[in-house]
Amino acid sequence: MPDYHVLPAQRLTGAVRVVCPAAPASVTLTSPALEVMTDLRHIHAGVTEPHTTMESANAYMMQRGIRSLLVLDQDEILCGILTATDILGEKPLRFIQQRQIKHNEILVSDIMTPLDRLEAIPMKEVQNAKVGNVIASLRDSGRQHTLVVENDADGKPVVCGIFSLTQIEKQLGAAIPPTEVAKTFVEIEETLIAG
Repeated sequence: MPDYHVLPAQRLTGAVRVVCPAAPASVTLTSPALEVMTDLRHIHAGVTEPHTTMESANAYMMQRGIRSLLVLDQDEILCGILTATDILGEKPLRFIQQRQIKHNEILVSDIMTPLDRLEAIPMKEVQNAKVGNVIASLRDSGRQHTLVVENDADGKPVVCGIFSLTQIEKQLGAAIPPTEVAKTFVEIEETLIAG
């Protein structure tokens, strides 16, 4: 390979540390919403397939330290989302009772939230939004996650980001009050200040 030169290297000695990724930046309710969005243009999304077992999907989420997976079909088209709440909540028990199957036989497709029940926020709305707007939107929908979409070169929607209530709580350094307590930005702010 004549066009490339060898990069100089050095021998390692002494106490050599390994860099740790920076913790997510602290935010407030008035911080830009983009500061709490997982940007799928820069980070690979956690994905699974509909025919994967629920237990395998759960193990994968725990291994990656995430609480949701996008469910893609064989053509890599979004067909739903699977969250830790889906796995750890009542859905599996109800499915076992209805279908008379074993826990380890439940598939992702059995308990995921299908595409036709998902909502997404357009990226153009997110660009000028605040963290408080995202929290209010998540609480209004009663979900822990919401997707962000933009149009590709052909004008078709593509998922480009995810908001997670858990991630927002980490970055806020405070628990977000349950849905029934407050829905407006002001009510959320008052609850966080009081708590």
